[in-house]
Amino acid sequence: MLYYIPILLALIPQTLALWPIPRTLQTGSTFLVLSSQFNINVNVPNPPQDLLDAVSQTKDFLATDKLQRLVIGRGAADAGALKTAKTLPSLTVTMQSNQPVLPIAAESVKDIGTRSEGYTLSIPNDGRPAVLSANSTLGLFRGLTTFSQFWYDLNGVTYTNVSPVSIVKDVPAYPYRGLMLDTSRNFFPVADIKRTLDAMSWVKINTFHWHIVDSQSFPLFLPEFPELAGKGAYSSSQIYSPADVQSIVSYAAAHGIDVVMEIDSPGHTAIIAESHPEHVACNQASPWSTFANEPPAGQLRLATPGTVNFSAALFTAAARVLPSKLFSTGGDELNTQCYKSDAQTQADLKKSGQTLEQALNSFTQATHGALAKLGKTPVVWEEMVLDHSPKLSNNTVVMVWISSANAAAVAAKNFRFVHAPSDFFYLDCGAGEWIGKSAESNSWCDPFKSWQKAYTFNPLANISAAQKHLVLGGQQLLWTEQSDPNNLDPIVWPRAATSAEIFWTGATRPDGKALDGSEALPRLHEMRYRMVQRGVKAIALQPQWCALRPGLCNVDS
Repeated sequence: MLYYIPILLALIPQTLALWPIPRTLQTGSTFLVLSSQFNINVNVPNPPQDLLDAVSQTKDFLATDKLQRLVIGRGAADAGALKTAKTLPSLTVTMQSNQPVLPIAAESVKDIGTRSEGYTLSIPNDGRPAVLSANSTLGLFRGLTTFSQFWYDLNGVTYTNVSPVSIVKDVPAYPYRGLMLDTSRNFFPVADIKRTLDAMSWVKINTFHWHIVDSQSFPLFLPEFPELAGKGAYSSSQIYSPADVQSIVSYAAAHGIDVVMEIDSPGHTAIIAESHPEHVACNQASPWSTFANEPPAGQLRLATPGTVNFSAALFTAAARVLPSKLFSTGGDELNTQCYKSDAQTQADLKKSGQTLEQALNSFTQATHGALAKLGKTPVVWEEMVLDHSPKLSNNTVVMVWISSANAAAVAAKNFRFVHAPSDFFYLDCGAGEWIGKSAESNSWCDPFKSWQKAYTFNPLANISAAQKHLVLGGQQLLWTEQSDPNNLDPIVWPRAATSAEIFWTGATRPDGKALDGSEALPRLHEMRYRMVQRGVKAIALQPQWCALRPGLCNVDS
């Protein structure tokens, strides 16, 4: 993994609306106005259409964001300076290397750790054009995203107050910066997912972890297994068709995002019994709390040869429709009591002479083997390496979710991993218990995980220098027992942007100081207001009075 050590540069003005903050950044204090004839010139041979589309979108943002400065008076005091400010005529976009020019979509789905996302940006204050350069179209896309965040509006004049700007080789600290969405507990239409992908791209999140199915519903239509969605979806209108999946995947890739799909197994699969009861143990068993972590109970009969073959075929059918090199097979919350009480599983174990752990290994070898034939790298939840003992390939990626403290144990086993800890990054915590007849209960992962809490996360806590390369990055997650399209935006944004900065910027800001919530809050306010301007219903972080007066609502102010 490539790390770039930022040079100590100028102090960051609190007025900056950049998120994530670039790893290298030098700014001035001069006002600069965007020309009314401003244009973005693409100096790239045979530019792919998605790069041209990104340029067009950037121009649209510059014209329509209309974000006023978050200061008292909303920038009215800038009017005098704007009358004499120099004008920026254009931005030139160019490639730094002589490598073949690939679409953003092709660069976005390259194997983790091989993507080129870095860029260099210069915005002079003397009337010369700005210049954005990168080694890939994906890097140019990241740079366009940063460029679009410098600008404010005052009475129709688009301007910045921090020119000149120099960003040299801004590259992410970690290659994986994700957001997980569960579309099984409640269904999310394609339009809602695409709006979420838009917001992800604005903060340089590059991975959409799509937890597409679970015990509650199976909304994924696979031509090889039409009965799964036919009997497992909530309704015929709550199904992701092959065209829907391709639309989401293509849209994501063109916006710099890789889609990593998950079909959790062998647990969290009760819904498969609606079409294939022969493959599911303890289906709808009661009380469900004995046989599963949440209702309905039911999980794949991992010791049954027919079920193993079915599962391998299912993973093949799902994984081959996505370009991502990663595919998640889950592996969390396997309930052993379910298998102990299932006569079929016990008979199959006796016949094969296997223990349950040995059967789990055989099941994993078959499902992961199916992925290997497609050139895919398996992703699993932490229990598969900490609580069970299947023989996993060394390139398997592990999601650490139960506790941030467990990352060290995963690293000790020499697996690459993604931070997804419930004690920092679970967006659904703190909304009360959703289980019926539990008026006095709270959610299992209480309390609410505030952006401030998430922003204190240290990716390298208890990780030795020799293990740093195992940390791929991290993600925030929304399990949707209590979420649907009606509260998607405010429960995710702007909180999910916190991990985006942690894993892009790294431990220190470009001024050499550690990430700090007090410094970050004004910038996160700006990002939230920009999201609202662009149609995302991100929740307010504070009263507007506080947003206009940075620091005055701190407890010690």
